[in-house]
Amino acid sequence: MVRRSTGKVYLVGAGPGDPGLLTLRGKECLGQADVVLYDYLANPALLAHARDHAERVYIGRRGKGKYPEQEAINRLLIDRAGEGNVVVRLKGGDPFVFGRGGEEAEALASAGIEFEVVPGVTAAVAAPAYAGIPVTHRTLASTLTIVTGHEDPQKPSTALDWSQLAASQGTVVFLMGMKNLSTIAATLMAEGRAGSTPVAIIRWGTRVSQQTVVGTLADIAEKAEAAQMEPPTIIVVGEVVRLRSKLNWFEQRPLFGKRVLMTRAKEQAGELAIRLVGYGAEPVEAPTISILPPLDWAPVDHAISGIGTYEWIIFTSVNGVSRFMTRLLARGLDARCLAGRQLCCIGPRTAQELEKFGVRADVVPADYQAEGVLAALHRQDIQNTRILIPRAEVARELLPDELRAAGAHVDVISVYRTLTPEQDFGGWRQELMDHRIHVITFTSSSTVRNFVAMLGGMEGVKPLVQSVTIACIGPITAKTAEEYGLTVSIMPSENTIPALVDAIAHHYSGSRAQVATGALQ
Repeated sequence: MVRRSTGKVYLVGAGPGDPGLLTLRGKECLGQADVVLYDYLANPALLAHARDHAERVYIGRRGKGKYPEQEAINRLLIDRAGEGNVVVRLKGGDPFVFGRGGEEAEALASAGIEFEVVPGVTAAVAAPAYAGIPVTHRTLASTLTIVTGHEDPQKPSTALDWSQLAASQGTVVFLMGMKNLSTIAATLMAEGRAGSTPVAIIRWGTRVSQQTVVGTLADIAEKAEAAQMEPPTIIVVGEVVRLRSKLNWFEQRPLFGKRVLMTRAKEQAGELAIRLVGYGAEPVEAPTISILPPLDWAPVDHAISGIGTYEWIIFTSVNGVSRFMTRLLARGLDARCLAGRQLCCIGPRTAQELEKFGVRADVVPADYQAEGVLAALHRQDIQNTRILIPRAEVARELLPDELRAAGAHVDVISVYRTLTPEQDFGGWRQELMDHRIHVITFTSSSTVRNFVAMLGGMEGVKPLVQSVTIACIGPITAKTAEEYGLTVSIMPSENTIPALVDAIAHHYSGSRAQVATGALQ
């Protein structure tokens, strides 16, 4: 790869934790990066925005344990940029809000390295918002003070004016103050702040693991200890905390606190992920299949050249539509060559994909599987008709076999293959081992088979899924899962992604995890 003689560093605010709160500019920078240096508070899911070949370097900083010294991080930024790389320093929250971004920018400026600061959403505002606490309110708080709860130990004395903080009638937010919670509360009360002042502690704000404890200055330390609260947390002090009981929207969503493993191909997981997030879940990518072109396009090209000889074309998947139509266009044809053909799509999502190419399906069966297609076509006169089915290389033979038995002439062409991905899957396997996954979704029999194979067969899978809920998109996929000894708990009435997510949400609606604790009377 060609490098510039001198690189550039982007100090990017990763936001508070919810991947959706990364700025558009931050995403652009990640997409350009040769090297990404990310810390403990930056959600690892954001690394998906970086290119596959980009170097990813974890330089985690926590309140305890070993971590790189700031000077070492500064040197790493300078060295990587000096090699001509585009470097993204991905920092939790905002780089300049108690994030040492100023120190890093100073070091880069002194070294003559070009840099750009990309602000991020600070946890000081976002975490309270996700806990149902507005940091300002027209009748409750007209000021907001953001305070470090962990000053530089090298300072000869504190720079905080505790008497002024105690006298404030507005909201005070402490960042990185969990270890000093007792001291913070005691000092505010000693300086005159009422012990009945509402306080909220929010851990991992904006993530599905968000935990909120509510109390007062007088009892918050005791409540936090009882709830075993640990960093990273923020502390909110002020009357606005009382609004949480009314405005707590995030923690009330049906799938709040649930982490859902998605076994779909990486390029197809988007819709599923978006819908899961909408219900409050955290999607975890675990692609068990990759979509590849057929080894030989000749049969497809032959079918396309004789497209006018077919009375029916049946599409059994979104991939079948996209791959066939893309090949058709590559051959110099377009949707006009389908005029006069009857087009059948196995379900509405497949039909929507066909509409992207300017073509509408004539038939979409009520039952979104091969049996539904057969039921719909048996109402047609298919005796001696020629039918084309563009599909995956490996698929159920029920549809072509039954159509042939009904007197049709059927040509099946493979427009794509599904294989087991070659990338490392140790990450999501470890998540299963650590019992951090609540639901596994399967959207095809291939995802089930490959999932089991990747984890070492049935014996390797069983101990990893004992406490996990299995959700399958339809009866065929569910049957495959059960053949491998998996217990299927969720299956929607429709074989669609929206219906699958709705079914998962319904399953948990009566037993949603309650992680918010404490209440103000």
